Amino acid sequence: MVKDTKQQWFKDAKYGLFIHWGLYSILAGEYKGETTPTIAEWIMNTFDIPVEEYEQLASQFNPVNFDAETYVKLAKDWGMKYITITSKHHDGFALFHSKCCKYNVVDATPYGKDIIGQLADACRKYDMKLCLYYSQAQDWHHPDGYEANRDNSKKNFRRYLDEKCIPQIKEILTMYGDIGMIWFDTPMGMTFEESKELYELVKSIQPNCIVSGRIGNNLGEYMTTGDNCIPSLPYFGDWEVPATLNDSWGYKKRDHNWKKPEDVIRKLVKIVSRGGNYLLNIGPDALGNIPQESIDILNRVGEFLKHNGDSIYGTRATEHYVYDVDDCLFTSKPHKLFIHLFKPMEYLQLLNIGNTVERAYFLATGEEVDITVRKTCEGDSSWEFYLPKQSWPDDIDIVICVEMTEEKPIFESLRE
Repeated sequence: MVKDTKQQWFKDAKYGLFIHWGLYSILAGEYKGETTPTIAEWIMNTFDIPVEEYEQLASQFNPVNFDAETYVKLAKDWGMKYITITSKHHDGFALFHSKCCKYNVVDATPYGKDIIGQLADACRKYDMKLCLYYSQAQDWHHPDGYEANRDNSKKNFRRYLDEKCIPQIKEILTMYGDIGMIWFDTPMGMTFEESKELYELVKSIQPNCIVSGRIGNNLGEYMTTGDNCIPSLPYFGDWEVPATLNDSWGYKKRDHNWKKPEDVIRKLVKIVSRGGNYLLNIGPDALGNIPQESIDILNRVGEFLKHNGDSIYGTRATEHYVYDVDDCLFTSKPHKLFIHLFKPMEYLQLLNIGNTVERAYFLATGEEVDITVRKTCEGDSSWEFYLPKQSWPDDIDIVICVEMTEEKPIFESLRE
């Protein structure tokens, strides 16, 4: 089933910032001298920390270094088009001023300020689309919220929905202006009727607010892949890959398995070439600092996008090229094919292309690229590029833009 958000901003954005932040950032992946073997934001569940003990972390949460405008300006510098932040994760703690539950950043912490409200203001100021993650089924703080890896058979899930989930969804959709998307997660045992109820609630308040695929029961408006999972072939619908820069989503001080900028750029191009969006995560620490490793990686990706953004934003899934071309991926939009080379090469040949070339050039510099067009044995075009070393504009991804006269599938002749 092809998913369609009917929202042009989402189709064109291609690259967004995910933020996982909450009380778990205080523990930073450690509890009573033991490091969690899994992701840091699940530490309450992993170590079975009692509610009464875990909720005391709120009295320590004082992120004095958080500055919403800095976060948004960084996201823009990194080339991201939307921000999705955990308004409430599975631990049940809210980063907004909830009126229905005092377990929130304003009422339960010394910080005492609404983080979502500050981000909403900054996003409006800098023209950034704000989206809100909300854990609709799991809530380890409410006695009737679902818990992974536990027996939920005796819970009164309806009571949780009525007391906390539904009121809080109403709050986040009415307190902060336009919300681009509600990013639901882990529906667990929710029925079709329960998922539909939440879907219709969102649409009744903000009809243009996208409902994520993880609302469950196939009711989402786009496909959310598994975490860090990229489809192997193009998918001609709306979809998104949620992904991490290291192994955890929430801040984990002993997790140093950072991706390299070249890995992130290659994944971005691969996702976009297959038609998706890349939602890439940071996990701030308890004071609101973004890990320097995250900043360094994303600065380099942002530098690449400043010069090569036309090959990413507004593109659509590109027909799969059936020949194996080492270290080469393709993105496209009408009348343009973008060739991404992940290692310098002096000669490149592409076979069986049915479009007529107008010009070819390095996207980052505008410098013309020599291209020879020949007829293949089948009668289609063969494109041959000659790329002198002194002209390579980037050491991670060299992007060649080929402008074409026809507006038809670029590799269509390979499947006729």
